[in-house]
Amino acid sequence: MILRLKERLGKRFEEEVEFFKGWQKDKKGVGALIPTSVYAARRMASVVNPRSGLPILELGAGTGVITKAILARGIKPHQLVSVEYSRIFHDGLVQRFPNVDFRLGDAFALDEALGERKGEQFDCVISAVPLLSFPMQQRVALVEDLLARIPAGRPVIQITYGPLSPVIKMPDRYVVSHYDFVVRNIPPAQLWTYRRAV
Repeated sequence: MILRLKERLGKRFEEEVEFFKGWQKDKKGVGALIPTSVYAARRMASVVNPRSGLPILELGAGTGVITKAILARGIKPHQLVSVEYSRIFHDGLVQRFPNVDFRLGDAFALDEALGERKGEQFDCVISAVPLLSFPMQQRVALVEDLLARIPAGRPVIQITYGPLSPVIKMPDRYVVSHYDFVVRNIPPAQLWTYRRAV
């Protein structure tokens, strides 16, 4: 029991060191000092509908904390498409989750990153893209692009560390809802959902 706990803590420390190194190399692309907590990851993954039969789209997988939470919801690895901007994180993810469809690419150039899967429809989108690092116009364009890839009523869920939605409300185009405030995350995280306006 104690040995397993030491192994888990050691692995978590390695992930945090890896994440910090990634942040040092690309502060704008990573956006946080340490990985998302398992608590925030589980809350984000809770929007997944494992019975939909559709693949899940993940953006900004980092060290794989959210990836693991999505798979724990009953999603088969080949049904998860994950786009990661950092080559270091991407290569680590491919080793850690060999059957997940990881794509090295930019969430803001999603057709290019998805390649042959660009026309697919997804059940939902789980995003850890550091939106606050980008201009509002780009954030709005990304959300609208993501909403076009999922069925009406299904969510894009976004993690952020600011007090407000990182994407402005545009009720005629999409609906913004506060999903949760996760205190057990460093720093505490806000989760927001975006759905297509009906």
